[in-house]
Amino acid sequence: MFSHIILGARDLARLTAFYDAVLAPLGLVRVDEPDDGGPAGSMWVLPGRGWPQFFVQLPFNGLPATWGNGTQVSFAAPSRAAVEAAWQALVENGGFDEGGPGLRPGYGEDYYGAYGRDPEGNKLCFVHCVALEPLTLRGGA
Repeated sequence: MFSHIILGARDLARLTAFYDAVLAPLGLVRVDEPDDGGPAGSMWVLPGRGWPQFFVQLPFNGLPATWGNGTQVSFAAPSRAAVEAAWQALVENGGFDEGGPGLRPGYGEDYYGAYGRDPEGNKLCFVHCVALEPLTLRGGA
């Protein structure tokens, strides 16, 4: 799988506040980012776990951050209610709707997902399905 995901930020304060609101329903919490000498950023993890990690940070090369066309970050949710809450937080905090919460039977019989973009254009998905439950339950969410 993955150890960490980093999305570049143009407005770090705005994206940090956005992801604080959006990731809370999924059980992710912001923690102090280790000082590795790199650019400023913010980091979220499941409580009590060091990995995987999700970051937003200023680009290392100093150039403006851009969103990736065809790129999507998908977050496993502990319940359908968490999918709905994360998507609602996205819409209420400056994100953009790309497909509200609902079943997506083309992806799986119980695949319940929602899609949107953060304020800087990064595409996000929130999903709950039985196959993902061990991933979300281990973190205590």
